[in-house]
Amino acid sequence: MNHSQLTKKEKAGQLFSPAAFIHDTEEHYQNMEVLVREHGIGGITFFHSRASSAANFEKRQETLDYSDSLDKLVYLINRYQKQAKIPLLFSIDAEYGLAMRVEKTPQYPYAISLGALDLKDRDLVYEVGYRMGQDLKAAGIHLNFAPVADINTQPENPVIGYRSFGKEREKVTQFALAMYQGLEAAGVKACYKHFPGHGDTIVDSHLGLPIIDKTKTELMDEELYPFIEGIRAGVDMIMVGHLAAPALTLGQNIPASLSTAIIKDLLRGELGFKGLVVSDALNMKSVSPMHALPGQLEWEAFKAGNDLLCFSEEVEAGIAYIAREAKGNNLDTSVEKVLELKNKLGLFDAKTEVQTPQYDKGSIRTFNAQLAERYLNFEKKGSIGKKIRAMLSQGQILKTTAQGPADHPFFQKLDAAFPPKNLSWHEIMADKSQEPLLAALFVPSVKPVNDFGLDLKRVEALTDLARKRPIVLVLFGNPLALRKFSDVSLFDTILVAYQSFEEVQEVAAEKLLSQV
Repeated sequence: MNHSQLTKKEKAGQLFSPAAFIHDTEEHYQNMEVLVREHGIGGITFFHSRASSAANFEKRQETLDYSDSLDKLVYLINRYQKQAKIPLLFSIDAEYGLAMRVEKTPQYPYAISLGALDLKDRDLVYEVGYRMGQDLKAAGIHLNFAPVADINTQPENPVIGYRSFGKEREKVTQFALAMYQGLEAAGVKACYKHFPGHGDTIVDSHLGLPIIDKTKTELMDEELYPFIEGIRAGVDMIMVGHLAAPALTLGQNIPASLSTAIIKDLLRGELGFKGLVVSDALNMKSVSPMHALPGQLEWEAFKAGNDLLCFSEEVEAGIAYIAREAKGNNLDTSVEKVLELKNKLGLFDAKTEVQTPQYDKGSIRTFNAQLAERYLNFEKKGSIGKKIRAMLSQGQILKTTAQGPADHPFFQKLDAAFPPKNLSWHEIMADKSQEPLLAALFVPSVKPVNDFGLDLKRVEALTDLARKRPIVLVLFGNPLALRKFSDVSLFDTILVAYQSFEEVQEVAAEKLLSQV
């Protein structure tokens, strides 16, 4: 299909990819059908539910659990596609797999976990991207808003953190590209984010406007570096973040997503990017209150240089605004990019209905264990950690769970090898001996908000214990949570396991049992 066949309103409609919620009311499903049928939107971005639209899956797991999410996603994909004159582009945020938005589907390690791999393991990151892409494609998804190419130089970052491959510039650059290439090889479109770099901030752009107060030279050397190298390597879709970089906008604190200087002058002009530019979600509080007139925010985002507008809350007004105000060939250029992408992905080919996929849980489990064997690492290894197998075999070490489930595969694996000496937390607190202790700590949340969900009294009590007896700490979760300990140097050994998958817990146990 060529853009010349479309009216101006139809062209404007192709720029929009509003949010659709898998779990919603019939009224909202019908409202989305109206946007598809009568306003010709170009795509739809799926989220789990309205209650979770501003949160990622790791938080929703605690409160939301629907057994039919995958079936319902596939049902909605088929339902909405039937209403479209021009095939819809279905997208989703699946940075660590479809499970980020749809429970009981394949989940892979967080980017921070993969960031613990060696650079020579780049092929494993590619494989994660490829498998992820296969999972998404099987479910009817065309576009994954991943990978995150931000360098997480601020450990207190409330919104990037675990979503980044880390703080090392070269590793982030190489691993983001590997993930991107893996997704694309599977037949799913990938997208770098969040240009010009969201890693060095303590403000969550869902709630406010982060300001990256660095010189242009500093930004080029760090924040922008993965994007520059990605563009050179052929990356052709980039999401622009809602963050300000005054050095790039003549001192103005304007969101990059609304800045002509950043999108047209820097990204397209200076860096030579020819691909498709996507806005971050336009419902985020860093930009959504900026324009009171319905549709004006969407117009400003398009005028700044975005080709695809995500999560607009004023779709009908935005389409009308852009159709009315767009001049020259800017609209045609953006629409042509969207249509070219749809053609490249085969959306104009004859299609049968999407069927709910059946995922091979055994294969995913085996692969996750393979990855864990490579990324699990000893943050510190003391005298106890070096001979823990012998101590376990001789019953010379106690075990406790400082925070987490009472029963878990990690201790089950250890207990199967040697007789258990497991004590509850309260029993450990009452124990006056100085026997060495193996403490498992399951970090409840990967986000730093509310101290990662940690019980800080227990954290401090465990630290105090480390002054009195040797402790081997095994941490399942975001390693940035170690910053919540007043003095981690007191621990004899620290093993960082990153994830709490059952297979990862078993690998962690094997890692300890290999220490003779």
